Amino acid sequence: MSFVIEQAVEARLVAAAPRMASIPATLRYDVTDPFAVRMSFPAPATLEGVEVSWTFARELLAAGVGEAAGAGDVRVRPYGYDRTELEFHAVEGMAIVHIRTGEVRRFLADTDALVPTGEESAFVDVDGDLAELLR
Repeated sequence: MSFVIEQAVEARLVAAAPRMASIPATLRYDVTDPFAVRMSFPAPATLEGVEVSWTFARELLAAGVGEAAGAGDVRVRPYGYDRTELEFHAVEGMAIVHIRTGEVRRFLADTDALVPTGEESAFVDVDGDLAELLR
């Protein structure tokens, strides 16, 4: 059984410096960090020309499918009938991407099958994480 879920998604770039209408992106979930998801963008789609990854709460992504969620660097909200909008804020600027809500829901269902929502703390190794921190 795999403990990592990766799902390719097509992101529509709404606001950013690179001139790509749509870009491949990857949603990733790792059971070793059960509260978080990661969204990665390939080098050609970024200002720096290197792959960029954003890590944020799985709960934020799930909430944002149904209603606007987030107040910090990552914000998620429904957009139209079948899209979810993710807004990323950084010192360098802001990017907004739209992805199909069905893809987000499928990804969240896969993560929930691996680590059920509300049971994330059972997958956290507090002693191991503390030992690693104190090394």
